[in-house]
Amino acid sequence: MQIHWHRRDLRVADNRGLAAATGALDADDAARDGPVVPLFVFDRDVLAHAGPPRVAFMLDALASLRAAYRKRGSDLLVRHGDPREVVPEVATTFDADRVTWASEVSGLGRERDAAVRRALDDSGVARESVEDHLLHEPGSIRTNEGEVYSVFTYFWKKWRDRAKPDPVDPPGEAALVDTASIAADPLPTLDDLGFDDPEADVAPASTAAARDLLAAFCESDIYDYDDRRDYPSDDCTSRLSAHLKFGTIGIREVHEAVREAKAAAEPGGADHESAAEFESQLAWREFYSHVLWNDPRVVTENFKSYERPIEWNRDPDGLQAWKDGETGYPIVDAGMRQLRREAFMHNRVRMVVASFLTKDLLVDWREGYDWFREKLVDHDTANDSGGWQWAASTGTDAQPYFRVFNPMTQGERYDPDAEYIREYVPELRGVPADAIHSWHELDAGRREMLAPDYPAPIVDHAERREQAIAMFEAARGE
Repeated sequence: MQIHWHRRDLRVADNRGLAAATGALDADDAARDGPVVPLFVFDRDVLAHAGPPRVAFMLDALASLRAAYRKRGSDLLVRHGDPREVVPEVATTFDADRVTWASEVSGLGRERDAAVRRALDDSGVARESVEDHLLHEPGSIRTNEGEVYSVFTYFWKKWRDRAKPDPVDPPGEAALVDTASIAADPLPTLDDLGFDDPEADVAPASTAAARDLLAAFCESDIYDYDDRRDYPSDDCTSRLSAHLKFGTIGIREVHEAVREAKAAAEPGGADHESAAEFESQLAWREFYSHVLWNDPRVVTENFKSYERPIEWNRDPDGLQAWKDGETGYPIVDAGMRQLRREAFMHNRVRMVVASFLTKDLLVDWREGYDWFREKLVDHDTANDSGGWQWAASTGTDAQPYFRVFNPMTQGERYDPDAEYIREYVPELRGVPADAIHSWHELDAGRREMLAPDYPAPIVDHAERREQAIAMFEAARGE
């Protein structure tokens, strides 16, 4: 008997950990491995860092995973508690020879897995962790000096040129324990887990939903991605981020579809280059995972060291206005309101709102990271800590501290007709685009006439830009 412990791999197809359990990764193992018991543990330490949108998505994904197992004559075993106790207990109950799982890159995940390994060793149960979330194992792409890359461009060149593993097949019915052998407890509700209903409408979570998104994207939008990805009203994105976060689709399946889309385009042509640009976004995801694996402290500490501490501003009122989408900077407010409504935000706008928090409000990037962790359905420790530190000029390969996004220029450039802004800021729906993009320059009377319910800018961008540069120069000892 084998146990496969699901965590961020909530699918049966293209699941390398599950394939390892069934013997599908090594044909010589298939005869001795025996049937697999699928297990999911609601880990209190993981849930302590979760927000309602992610938990809602996860529960939907677990329901889909359970249905996939039941279709194969098996079921998903659900338990609650500390995995260090639960996993060995389940292994003993089923007299299991081995437990498999997909490896993690975060410090919390690795510490938990090390503790589970020790507990299984004490119980005399073998264990195997398999890289499933990434195409290339953390630490496998290094500089010529043997260091983990801190500059994406060089990482990307090696990542791009290395062979990628193929997707793995889902298990057959014979490889799984039968339904009668599992006492299948019902999945908990949000309330059972201590969470309120999410404020946002959370998208469906299943392999079928992810495959539909991937197929639609690779049929059309991937060929316009390079030109349109920065324009939020176009929404020329795959929307796969939450599915990759929770593993409702495998990264090898996604990459294979992208590779096929790229191969279908004329080499060197615009469509081919656009597909390659999307492929590079998959590499960015892996880059930040490699960085986090190498230095788990980047979740809470600056990657880049400064001679002196950065003197972040303590501004609870400004922070709350930012969270509420009430800053008086339309593109910022649209993004923050999209976050509340959809538990998602367009990537260009994520950069804008992050820059605004850290460079206009001068608020510590960790405040923004914590809010995104609470509200985003696709929050990923590696990607979000990397993205926030990029915007704050504290991270690896980060935005230089003296380059500060102008939120009005960003709005005018990437939402010229203010379509995205008007979608999420209804107070501005009757306001001409040129007035929206010059909101910071309008006098109080003009603003009152155009949109009496929308606030004036809470800070002066030009002044705050100078203060931000001075703040970083002081940290540099200048």
